[in-house]
Amino acid sequence: MKIVLGLLLALGVGVVCRLIGLPLPAPLALTGAVLVLAMSAGYELVDRLAPHREATQRKNCGGSDAGVGTARDSSRQTVG
Repeated sequence: MKIVLGLLLALGVGVVCRLIGLPLPAPLALTGAVLVLAMSAGYELVDRLAPHREATQRKNCGGSDAGVGTARDSSRQTVG
């Protein structure tokens, strides 16, 4: 259902832009497709190849106060 609504919205924007004489709010078709492909491929490549390291500075993060403790309150620290 979301795909159909997205396509209808895109079609509607295209029709309105054409009727009013506005340039389309997108790059050329081939350029746009290459940009989407490059961004998706880059995201996947970095996610697969970048080393995933353990969070060594977790104790210094403020975060929520839900029993984990913070860097300011060393008496409640339970992480680390």
